[in-house]
Amino acid sequence: MRRWPRIAAWCVAALAGAGAAAGSAVVYFGWYDVSATGPHTMPVYALLDVASTRSVKLRSADIKVPDLDSPQRIRRGDALYRAHCAQCHGGPGQAPESYALGLNPPPPPLVTSARERPAAEVFWIIRQGIKMTGMPAWQYRMTDEQIWDVVGYLRVLPTLSAQQYRDAAPPGDPASGGASSASIAPTEAQPSGVRAGDRRMGDTGVGEMGVGNMPAGDMGAGGMRAGGMRAGDMRLGDAKAGRDALQQYLCVTCHAIPGVPGARHYVGPSLDGMADRSRIAGVVPNSPDSMQQWLLDPQRIKPGTAMPALGLREQDARDIAAFLQTLSNVE
Repeated sequence: MRRWPRIAAWCVAALAGAGAAAGSAVVYFGWYDVSATGPHTMPVYALLDVASTRSVKLRSADIKVPDLDSPQRIRRGDALYRAHCAQCHGGPGQAPESYALGLNPPPPPLVTSARERPAAEVFWIIRQGIKMTGMPAWQYRMTDEQIWDVVGYLRVLPTLSAQQYRDAAPPGDPASGGASSASIAPTEAQPSGVRAGDRRMGDTGVGEMGVGNMPAGDMGAGGMRAGGMRAGDMRLGDAKAGRDALQQYLCVTCHAIPGVPGARHYVGPSLDGMADRSRIAGVVPNSPDSMQQWLLDPQRIKPGTAMPALGLREQDARDIAAFLQTLSNVE
């Protein structure tokens, strides 16, 4: 009987050694993909999320929270949020700037922070930052009083509609109606000078119709379409490419998407079973073409929606629409 504990100990040690060797090999030979276009695996993402949550909770436990409800504090926090936070985290109906869309892990929408985290934890995160996320330590750029102003404003942010957030913006702020760099990003299939928001539902600019649906008169010599785009440049939606593109437009920060790692604090509805729904946002019939138009310019289709225009390229919108058509629960 004495041999069994010894054998068990050797087995555990051997398994641990083999696991360490395998992990070292993955790192040493470069097998783990560190590109920003490839998300973490689900286990790695879950591990990092738990580690971050527990670390913040431990280190913020002794922080004393001041009064956060004064109108003056909230007004100051509003100005600070728009100046320093909205560029990466966006706001109700406002997309982040284009340089924030490709961050990995993606910056979450902060409308959920006050719902999910105590004020002391939010203060600690803003002040100290989070390693390897792009979130800086704002203690070197703002005073503690200013950070508390932002925390106070974040308690109000979830109560604002897209229109209220827009109405409170000062002149020149992207949310006031001026376009951010994300909302005016040129799409690969739009004519020069045309923005996504300048088109109406049903308008067909260059590249909005598949090659098979193109009127013959739109084709020129050499297979060129109007705007200089070759017919061969147009392709049908690719579901796999769409799954990858979801990561680059922060879709996973607002929506739970089956099989796609992302934040666990969601603003929008789950996209599970999206292909089975009859309508998109309760407004337009659910079809790949309608989904593409919705992704390109949701505010035009449903004014006042919290879904912002993210400056998608038309091919990316077509690919994402194709991927969403695979999310069916119907056998």
